[in-house]
Amino acid sequence: MSAVPTDDTTLSERWLTVPDLVELLGVSPGRIHRLFEQKTLLAARVGGVLRVPGEFLDGDEPLPELRGTLIVLGDNGFSDDEAVRWMLSDEPALGTSPIAALRAGRKAEVRRVAQSLL
Repeated sequence: MSAVPTDDTTLSERWLTVPDLVELLGVSPGRIHRLFEQKTLLAARVGGVLRVPGEFLDGDEPLPELRGTLIVLGDNGFSDDEAVRWMLSDEPALGTSPIAALRAGRKAEVRRVAQSLL
């Protein structure tokens, strides 16, 4: 597994709490938690609070390319916190962070790198 920073607060420019997501997406807290369960969105504990990086959203919707990558990471044994950190950290094999590569349309490449992680 690639080294990841231990200070999660610096990994994202904007962290969203469940209440933030309820307001932004216009859905119930239960629906937000179902998005987490389905790996459509992923949250990490930052400062003891469950938060989602703003980069995981495309406007007021979860980034569509995110789900498959999160499933691959989970299948490789990553915890939710580890997966969030990996998605936001620079990955040498991609030359950028995985989330930036996904947002740039490099889904297959990101998933190939994610599959190679142990």
